[in-house]
Amino acid sequence: MSLLAAAPLFLVCRLACLLLLMAFLPCQAAGQTAHHSAVLEVVGDGIPQPLSFQPGDAARGRAIASSRQSGLCLLCHSGPVSEERFQGDLAPNLAGAGQRWSAAQLRLRLVNPRHFNPDSIMPAYYRDQGLHRVAPAWQDRSILSAQQIEDVVAYLLTLRE
Repeated sequence: MSLLAAAPLFLVCRLACLLLLMAFLPCQAAGQTAHHSAVLEVVGDGIPQPLSFQPGDAARGRAIASSRQSGLCLLCHSGPVSEERFQGDLAPNLAGAGQRWSAAQLRLRLVNPRHFNPDSIMPAYYRDQGLHRVAPAWQDRSILSAQQIEDVVAYLLTLRE
């Protein structure tokens, strides 16, 4: 094969390698993919596969769920977080969540609450596409990261009573 004929093949191979690296490196660095909906497989009434490579941390999940800045769960839910006053009553009490639902079911509830209730006012905490009227700071971003979702799931699983 002549050098001139091999050049286009070489360029195609380099381009293919570059595209693969561009697709793979962001996933590894962030622990998630750029388009969340492309990797989430709903099986029955849950998402059985964790969204991150690290297991969830219940203490971090509790901090997120009780935070008035990040999770805002207590805006609508009440739960066993006695130090937080003014808990919501628009949504189910979080007490006993780990007894009522599996990790897969909780994960789907956080990712897409409208899967269960199309009229739900709960936001999809792990959605970054197809949103309307989003503040510039939140465009192309989910409310919680994959790891934060797993942390909240780990916390909710501890709520057995």
